[in-house]
Amino acid sequence: MAQHILLTGGGGYIGGTILDQILSLTNSPIKPKNLTVTLRSEQQIKALSDMSVHAIALDLNDEEAVKEAVLSNNVDIIVHIASALEPAIASHLIKALGERRKVSNGEAYFIHSSVTAAFSKENGWPFGEVKDTDTLYDMEKQLPAGHPVRDADILVTDVARAEGVISLIVVVPVVYGMGSGEFRRTSSSIPSFLRTSIADQVVHRFDKDAHPAMTHVSDMAALYILLLEKILNKAPLPMGEKGYYFAMAHKVSWWDVMQKLADALYRRGLVNEAKVEIWPSDEMAAQHLGWPRQFVRAMGTSSGDIIPVNAFKIGWQPKWTAERFLGSMDVEVQAVLEQGDKFQSTLYDSILNA
Repeated sequence: MAQHILLTGGGGYIGGTILDQILSLTNSPIKPKNLTVTLRSEQQIKALSDMSVHAIALDLNDEEAVKEAVLSNNVDIIVHIASALEPAIASHLIKALGERRKVSNGEAYFIHSSVTAAFSKENGWPFGEVKDTDTLYDMEKQLPAGHPVRDADILVTDVARAEGVISLIVVVPVVYGMGSGEFRRTSSSIPSFLRTSIADQVVHRFDKDAHPAMTHVSDMAALYILLLEKILNKAPLPMGEKGYYFAMAHKVSWWDVMQKLADALYRRGLVNEAKVEIWPSDEMAAQHLGWPRQFVRAMGTSSGDIIPVNAFKIGWQPKWTAERFLGSMDVEVQAVLEQGDKFQSTLYDSILNA
């Protein structure tokens, strides 16, 4: 019996790129006819329906509506991208999969999306360098409750175990590049810097450099698809408490990124000079970038000593390197100019809600 997939956030940056890649697959166990996509608006639903995509509007906060959607669409696998840091939503989806598993007598899988920033010293991670093959679940359980990312990670593993659902956690880094989805095609952090720099006519950086984990959106989507293919082919995978996947392709200096952005913006006449200034205060940075004040320092200066193992072990092969990324700043600028403020990220709202 074919296993059906539900993709949340199909109109977003990463979710839309995943959907686009799925639709372009040829020799793959993933079949578009077995895919359901959740979207935010009727206009988006119509656009994808015209492309023969089964798209639905679904309030992920409505537990009964989520259960009905999972059961009526015979969903066995959920790839959760939308509002992934809100524990209640993850719980609704996993419990719905638990109900589906009882009906189908088969396996059910939940692929959750976390973020790498949770594993940085600036975000209270006390264990230093860490691999995704380490006992991350046990390490996260040792920390006090209250961090939205770690709370969501723990909840996913615990609820999935209780419901008999197999969980995997993809730990998402800073994602960049032009998405290929039908709607939103820009990321969160770099467009924040670009829009602010254009508005202020000057590029700012934090007083402390950082080397965050980074991945191009096409490589990010490729990992989710690889996991889906492995699941459908019944291939062995790290799962449950061992099912963490650091989706890091490379690291890069934020200061180098800011200088490259300044150069690209100056060439277009969008800033007054190709010089990068230091933010006068974290409060000003949070206000101008639109980032949560309590997390702005960690978001702007954390690196995180993470080492990806599991994704590469199952065959993930990112195509983008740090050098290629730093040479693509004109693409980042053009993407923001084309999309403008049409699509605002809900990532920071999700963090605050969680």
